[in-house]
Amino acid sequence: MTIAARPPIAILTDFGYRDHYVGAMKGVIASIAPAATVIDITHGVPPQAVTAGALALRESWRFFPKGTVFLAVVDPGVGTARLPIAIETRAGARFVAPDNGLAWPAAEQAGFRRAVELRSARYRMARVSATFHGRDIFAPAAAWLWRGAPITGFGPNVKQITPLEIAGAAQQGRRLGGAVIYIDHYGNLVTNIGRESLERFASSFLAGELSVRIDSSPPIRIVKAYGEARKGAPLAAFGSFELLEIAVRDGSAAEKFGARQGARVWVTKG
Repeated sequence: MTIAARPPIAILTDFGYRDHYVGAMKGVIASIAPAATVIDITHGVPPQAVTAGALALRESWRFFPKGTVFLAVVDPGVGTARLPIAIETRAGARFVAPDNGLAWPAAEQAGFRRAVELRSARYRMARVSATFHGRDIFAPAAAWLWRGAPITGFGPNVKQITPLEIAGAAQQGRRLGGAVIYIDHYGNLVTNIGRESLERFASSFLAGELSVRIDSSPPIRIVKAYGEARKGAPLAAFGSFELLEIAVRDGSAAEKFGARQGARVWVTKG
């Protein structure tokens, strides 16, 4: 495989776009693997929001070439006993991340093969900050992994990595209960209600149109596309996550409903 054909390093963090943190990580990568193509998935994950970062990574990895190294850092436990790890999968995707569940949904989807602790001094910066493992541990590891360093050389195998279980919707009598698990840049409220859950719930009743409520809001109509609602009106639809999301046509559902991650969502019929 030629250098030009090699898959990229893809980065996801909660570092934002104001500070130098992402730039410093890219500088480390460029020093170790100057030929690597580096792609930003996002740096807009809400601060310390591991679940939101995990969802964004899960919804992104499959669109990259086989062999891509995913460098993911949403790390509220930086400097503690949580391990820095690298993960190898059957699909060929490789993940470098803190062992806090961030990489688990994507790695599980890609077919988890093994994980190792990033312990070797050879593949990290000479001095490791207690607060910036993204620069000092994760970025060097991603760069060396991209260069072809065997994953077994980074450190010992990790027998059990931290899972991140995202609970699904649950039927409670005549309503289906879920929650907001992700809020995107547009203020769309992505829930944990999947198509199968919704269809199963709908089939349990003979008649009646489905509607959605967030907390104690008025009922919201389920549509196929944003354009089916009038401007400024709330709606519910299945988005690119293939999960039911609450939106406002040409507006922000997060602002309209004052909603945050974890807000309760109910689907009712009739």
